[in-house]
Amino acid sequence: MPRWVIPVLIISTLIIILEVYAFQAIKMVTKNKWIKYSWLAFGVLAYLNFFYVIFSSDRSSGQTRQFQWAAGFMLLALLPKLFVLLFMFGEDVVRLIRKGISFFSNQTTQPLASRRKFIAQLALGVAAIPFVSMLYGIFRGKYNYKVLKYQLSFKDLPETFDGFTITQITDIHSGSFDNKEKIQYGVDLINEQESDVVLFTGDIVNNFAHEMDDWIPMFKELKASRGKFSILGNHDYGDYSQWDSEEDKKANFDAIKKIHPQIGFDLLLNEHRYLEKDGERIALVGVENWGKGFNQAGDLAKASEGIHKDDFKILLSHDPSHWEYKVKKDDFNYQLTLSGHTHGLQFGIEIPGFFRWSPSQYVYKQWAGLYEEFGRYINVNRGFGYHAFPGRVGIWPEITVIELKKG
Repeated sequence: MPRWVIPVLIISTLIIILEVYAFQAIKMVTKNKWIKYSWLAFGVLAYLNFFYVIFSSDRSSGQTRQFQWAAGFMLLALLPKLFVLLFMFGEDVVRLIRKGISFFSNQTTQPLASRRKFIAQLALGVAAIPFVSMLYGIFRGKYNYKVLKYQLSFKDLPETFDGFTITQITDIHSGSFDNKEKIQYGVDLINEQESDVVLFTGDIVNNFAHEMDDWIPMFKELKASRGKFSILGNHDYGDYSQWDSEEDKKANFDAIKKIHPQIGFDLLLNEHRYLEKDGERIALVGVENWGKGFNQAGDLAKASEGIHKDDFKILLSHDPSHWEYKVKKDDFNYQLTLSGHTHGLQFGIEIPGFFRWSPSQYVYKQWAGLYEEFGRYINVNRGFGYHAFPGRVGIWPEITVIELKKG
């Protein structure tokens, strides 16, 4: 028996249970057959399409747009019904408890059809919120760019760099793009910040160098008076696709590295550059990808060779787990680290100053935004593009602007 059969059977059983409860809810709310069976058909078609894409796809093609859309509509059919299941199953548990009590107390209880209908209406009302949110995220939210601005003060910042501005972007994932007008808007928004430097912190593609072909002229327009610098992310190594040979994989990797100078970025491969201004300087340190559980090509010691401990340092490291496990306690003192990678899982709730939540926080301690420990900072940018799920719900694409201050 193939190894995939048992997992598919388990998943299929769970989906059937979910659909049965969801169908019960819709039947209690409406008698319209067209609505009832359209609801059921959408779910069935979404699941079948997803499994078809999974089993018919060529692993050498990596994660295609076809997969992303199949995954998106499967989640659109699945996640709202989880809320229905929660309410309807909970109501079944209550009914079971009531029956148990009546059995042992010799009292009779009548089934409350009106209550169950109310629960079904409530469940569908709550489920409509993630359904509408996901629809918005798929068709609009993934291009809902937000410019987030921070001002950070450092006592050891050289005087001449007081007021120096940085625009950080990350996780372009050009293989996912499907709207040139929206991407152009994002690029123009970056240029509107008129920062001294633009820093890109990895994942320029999903898998293949050719994914960037149509977007090179656009990203070549990015401007910064003091230069543009970049690093690699985990997706830039071609590890998520099957290759005919190691030579093909290496050729793709080399082509990805060549994209950076084509769009005017100085790619830092475990190395650093000094930015000088009026006789003072700060160090830009760029490492290859280092992630807990991912490719660990990053070599912080090599990238920092020739830098003085007292120099002010900005570290570019794609995965924030590098900061958590290797950087934040390092005696060499990397004052500011810029990362990406998490995307905030492209799903969550953020109410500035009050509340924020995403499943990403259960995987990464630093998952989105600015963090400080030991007097050192990391900014985890939520990403410019998107990946896997073709949308963003509550976690919007980000352009970060950081102003450095002496103080």
